[in-house]
Amino acid sequence: MNPELTEEEMRRALFGGGEPVAQSSAPVQKPRSDTVITQSAKTAEKKKVAKAFTPRLRVTLRVGNEFEGKTHEMIHEVDTLSTLLAEQEATRAARKKFRFVEVVSIKSM
Repeated sequence: MNPELTEEEMRRALFGGGEPVAQSSAPVQKPRSDTVITQSAKTAEKKKVAKAFTPRLRVTLRVGNEFEGKTHEMIHEVDTLSTLLAEQEATRAARKKFRFVEVVSIKSM
């Protein structure tokens, strides 16, 4: 058996082939068609108009700067489906202004 078989020769040996393939150093290239595909203006407008659905959650927080003192309700909207990520993002945003933060509810919009 010849150890220097090409891939095509191995394929022919395994699966059989009708015509023998001559060995050549340059790969054979198929001619490309010179067709240019363009979009019409109407289809481009339709794609711009259609917007993807963005999932949103509304997080309600009770915030304040005094321990067991006066609190305020704060609503934070987040573009995610994960309630954990929504809670973390809302808490992070509330901590910039307030010292004590408590999550009241997380609802889908």
